[in-house]
Amino acid sequence: MREKIRVLVADDSAFMRRCLCDILESDGDIEVIDTARDGQEAVEKVLKHRPDVVTLDINMPRMDGLTALQYIMALSPCPVIIISSLTTEGAMTTFEALELGAFDFVAKPGGTVSLGIKEIGREIVEKVKAAFLSARKPKSGRLLREKTLESRKSGPSGRGKDISAPKNVGEIIVVIGVSTGGPKTLMEILPRLPDGFPAVVLVVQHMPPGFTESFAKRLDQCCSLPVREAVDGAKLERGTITVAKGGWHLLVKRDKSSGLMASLSQEPEDALYKPSVNVTMRSVIESVEGKNIIGVLLTGMGDDGADMMVEIKRRGGFTIAESEETSVVFGMPKAAIERKGADIVAPSYKIADIIIKRVNECVRGQDK
Repeated sequence: MREKIRVLVADDSAFMRRCLCDILESDGDIEVIDTARDGQEAVEKVLKHRPDVVTLDINMPRMDGLTALQYIMALSPCPVIIISSLTTEGAMTTFEALELGAFDFVAKPGGTVSLGIKEIGREIVEKVKAAFLSARKPKSGRLLREKTLESRKSGPSGRGKDISAPKNVGEIIVVIGVSTGGPKTLMEILPRLPDGFPAVVLVVQHMPPGFTESFAKRLDQCCSLPVREAVDGAKLERGTITVAKGGWHLLVKRDKSSGLMASLSQEPEDALYKPSVNVTMRSVIESVEGKNIIGVLLTGMGDDGADMMVEIKRRGGFTIAESEETSVVFGMPKAAIERKGADIVAPSYKIADIIIKRVNECVRGQDK
């Protein structure tokens, strides 16, 4: 019989602990080995049981989740899924937790004590399984990535002069799709894009409402290029990174006088994700000449974006899929690769330079 995934559940609410235990143990591959009522108890039980995965609430007495996470990462590192409330404060704290080493997060619908937690039961189970599998991947890729990042602490790539472009250069657009593991991976890529970058950059990160504004602000602090959350009707300018708004699809529309514009839509209603990578990429294809589109698909569960990567490539665009080596979850990029939708497959720490090189080629092509 296959060994089950051993999970520790930490939450100060007895109701939430019971719900989370029920959700997790409804899957035959998962066993909840213990629960904790606060951060201090969570740390003690991690040291005692050495669980495969921990689900960790943020707001707890005695020791909060952020402090507990730091102790866990220092004393007995293991994958941690943050269970966070859908508030602005909760979003900012969640991104702090990701920077401290948490694997991913799940947003509680309805606040700290979430009566609707079972609505996202499938997401919780999938992320626990993804965290478990990620921890068992070969470490060579991660170590190489860390070594490469260590050598680049000086900041963004110094290639801005190579790709600076005259004002009459047509629209070049980079559209990046990402899900599980995205915040960390994007932090390896976006800060590397230099000043003077002559392309529109769109980021479609699967993220719930209330989180993308905080995420964009977090990225803005770390990037040379300005980062903003998508606003309906806003002009999409080159040298700016726009993050799709949680709970909305980001569409690209062409205005005869203003050029490329952002449009927020609830259609299609039946899309599995809002925002959807496929939906955004399709709108880009309809608005920009194919050869000036760069599609990028990074870590994430499922196959969102894979079909449109195929279409971007078919229309003469350039497509990049993150390799299994660095993907936290090798789902979305794998789907693109299997469907022949990737011109190049590369680890995350090489993707910024590949994007810069391709944009450089697009600029030179327009100058001819």
